[in-house]
Amino acid sequence: MRVRAFNVGEPLPELNEPHALAIIRPWVDAGSAGSLTLSCLETQLGAGELARLARPGSFFDLTRYRPSLRREEGRAEVDIPNVVVSYGVREGAHDFLFMQLLEPHMLAEAYVDSILELFKFFSVRRYCLLGSMYDVVPYTRPLLVTGGASNLALQNELEVARVVSSDYQGPTTILHLLGQRAVQMGMETLSLVVHLPNYLVMPEDYRGVKRLMEVLHALYGVSMPESDLEKANEQEEEVARLAEQVMQQESRLRLVLKQLEASYDSRFEEEKDETRLSPEVERFLRDLDKRFG
Repeated sequence: MRVRAFNVGEPLPELNEPHALAIIRPWVDAGSAGSLTLSCLETQLGAGELARLARPGSFFDLTRYRPSLRREEGRAEVDIPNVVVSYGVREGAHDFLFMQLLEPHMLAEAYVDSILELFKFFSVRRYCLLGSMYDVVPYTRPLLVTGGASNLALQNELEVARVVSSDYQGPTTILHLLGQRAVQMGMETLSLVVHLPNYLVMPEDYRGVKRLMEVLHALYGVSMPESDLEKANEQEEEVARLAEQVMQQESRLRLVLKQLEASYDSRFEEEKDETRLSPEVERFLRDLDKRFG
């Protein structure tokens, strides 16, 4: 059946006031931490496909999101980039919609309307955006997660999970409208973005997955699979080992690390004034950004 721009598979599952968890690629998915977290939850709950766009070329420039060619039993198959929505059922709890969203290149308002219509069709109660970004944060502290919620009770839950209120303002994705419109429809909304050290880049950062899953565990009781947890712990050990080697060669990095730790710690104190980095450290970090691209 058709719901706006989406083809929805039948028979329709019976879902209990589902919560929609979404990632937006390629926006805010550093180290694929957001995507990996969503995949982790899909695997854990044995998620089944629910919907996908009927004509993805209506919203995406397919010279930018390239189709891929694969061969199967001697036949050539073309996979077109698309939005895939799956669902997971939990006993005695809210079910989930998992949304792998792509940022649109055209007809963005119609794209947003179609996603919201899908929320309405399945009586979605809460919309949650998961993401990851690179930032100047210390590797010696638990990874910083910033975000926000649409009501005080949910905001309190985030604070208990040590999520810091986001103060970002500036360029964003058109899909930021999803949260605003969802609130107008009477839904709860929240966002969770984990901040990864920009000087320790990994293509698949399971440290970020681990931190996001810690917050989701506080909210929903879900757990990270042992195999993924082992990957995260191995990455943390490798990062600590490599960083210590570098610091022995670059003594000034110890000063940088101390200031990053002080700035990080100040975000969890009651005082609103954050510790400022010294001009020397800020110059050094700008140099690091240039060196690591």
